Amino acid sequence: MNRNEAIKRFHGDDAFADLIDDSPPVELPTPDTDVPMVSRSVRLPTDTYERVRAAAEARGIGVTTLMRQWIEAGLADLDDSATVSLADVRRALASLSRPTAA
Repeated sequence: MNRNEAIKRFHGDDAFADLIDDSPPVELPTPDTDVPMVSRSVRLPTDTYERVRAAAEARGIGVTTLMRQWIEAGLADLDDSATVSLADVRRALASLSRPTAA
């Protein structure tokens, strides 16, 4: 069978369309955000990736989510728009009021 015959057979046969119609619906994962996202590829050394994976696992979040948080924190530092939790502010203030051992 040559290429043209194969194309005619593929497009002329409804078997492929029937296969698609008979398949069960697929459940897609729920996105972790309502904000549209852009996918980018990042090449990391294996040991760096393993450290990031371990850090994400310790926090109970995905690697991509942790990387996104770190990028957002870094960008916030660049434009001085960083936000900190009230608990972190209280801990910092409490540590200032305690005398330190000399």
